[in-house]
Amino acid sequence: MTLNILVAPSGFKESLDVDDVVAAISEGCRRALPECTILKAPMVDGGEGFTKALVNATGGKLHEIMVTGPVGQTVSSFFGMLGGKDRRTAVIEMAAAAGLSLVPRDQRDPTRTTSYGVGELILAALDAGAKRILIGCGDSGINDGGAGMAQALGARLLDANNICIGRGGAALANLSRIDISGLDPRLRETQIDAAVNWHNVLLGDRGVARVFGPQKGATPRQVQSLEEALEIYALLLNRDLDLDLGHRNGSGASGGLGTGLIAFAGARLHPRFNIVMQYLEFDSLLKSADLVITAEGALDGQSPFGKVPCEVAQRARKRNIPTIALAGTIGSGVCETFETGIDAFASILKRPCTLEDAISDAGKLLRNASEDALRMVLVGSRLKVA
Repeated sequence: MTLNILVAPSGFKESLDVDDVVAAISEGCRRALPECTILKAPMVDGGEGFTKALVNATGGKLHEIMVTGPVGQTVSSFFGMLGGKDRRTAVIEMAAAAGLSLVPRDQRDPTRTTSYGVGELILAALDAGAKRILIGCGDSGINDGGAGMAQALGARLLDANNICIGRGGAALANLSRIDISGLDPRLRETQIDAAVNWHNVLLGDRGVARVFGPQKGATPRQVQSLEEALEIYALLLNRDLDLDLGHRNGSGASGGLGTGLIAFAGARLHPRFNIVMQYLEFDSLLKSADLVITAEGALDGQSPFGKVPCEVAQRARKRNIPTIALAGTIGSGVCETFETGIDAFASILKRPCTLEDAISDAGKLLRNASEDALRMVLVGSRLKVA
């Protein structure tokens, strides 16, 4: 039996990068059906892997740099310059400076983490001669609304005594005035486009504090204090910069970095796959596929709101191509993913285990789950249903 399988997963956060996930799924499929044809489309959503994927797709170059990490430590980071006709375009993933993977597990407190390093990456791209900057938003470990980035770019965030506030989301509770006169003037001459989760907003029940704060280590009390601090931030952005951003689409991307990018970098926000699909081969590969296998670390009721498996499935459904989704964990509301085009899903975990074991064994678990899934498909292909 010949079968063209399009493997189009995301990476597994803090475990496997997207290329490793593709390799594991491909190996599992070949165990079940050695003669199958594997089409590979590593998917990035603006988070980890965004920069390297676009650099590799265009024949560009990575530049390494040291920046300020999310808990104030110095970290090794990078940005890219695209190749070909886009060689004056820089690409940045905010996760390379303020990602959750850069926050030690015993320091996961989103009231204190900062996006300062993202601003340093932008400045480095400007120093390298960029006239356009693509910024991928995803996998963040911050909840500061992009305030740290703004401080790095030259904005002054002042308290009632005209003293610059500290870094981190909680510091925004002391904000009294915003002064952008010191912003790097090159920002006005540079086109900045950000790939964001379009469904994320800054404030409210769907805002970054309430939805994503707990995932980054916030206690219920910290969630409330972050929400209140971000409300002050939004109020002053409205008063001092005449920008009403609290509920704008994408404003909550990456802990509210979307808000900061609009306010201080003059960025335009885009649904992230509108940016990504300009550089990846997914759509052309999809034309040749009989089956799509996608994957992500978690699949749940939030997945239809811009996560890779559902974005992939929506495109496959338009061509009437079935999609299987594999995930590390299956959460509440997962059946809502059927509405996006996912036809079947499965967890790669077959028995209870610790998080550490799941992370260390993720490659083996994915290989086995992919083999199992494809064997089920092959059984189904032999059935004759009246």
